Amino acid sequence: MATIQPVVLFFVFGVLAGVIKSDLKIPEALYKSLSLFLLIAIGFKGGVSMAKYEIMEVLPIAISMVVLAALIPLTAYPILRFIGKFTQADAGAISAHYGSVSAVTFAVGVAFLAGKDEPSEGYMVLIMALMEIPALVTGTILARAGAGGEKTQWGKLMHEILTGTSLYLLVAGVVIGYYAGMTQNVSPLDKMFMDLFMGVLAFFLLEMGLLAASRLKAVMSKGVFLIAFGILFPLTAGFFGAYLGWIFGLSEGGTTLLAVLYASCSYIAAPAAMRIAVPDADPAVSIGASLGITFPFNIFLGVPIYWEMAHWFHGIAV
Repeated sequence: MATIQPVVLFFVFGVLAGVIKSDLKIPEALYKSLSLFLLIAIGFKGGVSMAKYEIMEVLPIAISMVVLAALIPLTAYPILRFIGKFTQADAGAISAHYGSVSAVTFAVGVAFLAGKDEPSEGYMVLIMALMEIPALVTGTILARAGAGGEKTQWGKLMHEILTGTSLYLLVAGVVIGYYAGMTQNVSPLDKMFMDLFMGVLAFFLLEMGLLAASRLKAVMSKGVFLIAFGILFPLTAGFFGAYLGWIFGLSEGGTTLLAVLYASCSYIAAPAAMRIAVPDADPAVSIGASLGITFPFNIFLGVPIYWEMAHWFHGIAV
């Protein structure tokens, strides 16, 4: 039985505070600051690790995995539309959320591997950053295809995706970390972005627990299907990610992180993009599913399961 990471317990106590209606609140300015820190730190750490690889060695693998990630919203949409009976707009928006990724879930995966002293490929951060784009575009096409009403403003949508805070800071962190790694000049920043990482993640998860508790009512109003989807679909996507990691020859740590990325869903970048692309979708449903069901499942149970999936695939490779 995998040991629960102590940092995950901050999320648990955040949920508990919301359920019992505690007056605990994280100031919005602090929450935003923690978000910015985590995005830069994740990118920076990945960029430093990426400096150990040749770009042309990494790029074909990264592009292949990102293109294959487009299968996630394409698979989620018909399940939501025809089995779950969601509207076209809601099915497309939820699919975009599940095709996109969660940097915080990724961070929990990194922390899990650190607790096991298990290395992983640094370019997984690059894959995480790139995965945002095809998922959000695919989800938008699914939501808007054949639908009446206002046409999608693709220029505005792509600008929102490419210049959004999450993607911008991840890419900036990767570039800075890569430069620092190449020039052997990491030490001025490692105390800030590496040593403080776990403490900042703990505070952020506390706030995520509070937010998840506030979404429980919206989740329960949609019944058993949404709850089942929010658990079973990430498990299936995670298994696919673990399989791809094994096929592409990633380490066990890298395979685990790819499974985490495929299984995670966005609650920051996707809602912002869907607000522009699919204004008639109900954000309470998509955010409720991603933040109220899948996010807590992944950080509490999912990450250890994806590790076991990776371990199993690598076990049959010998």
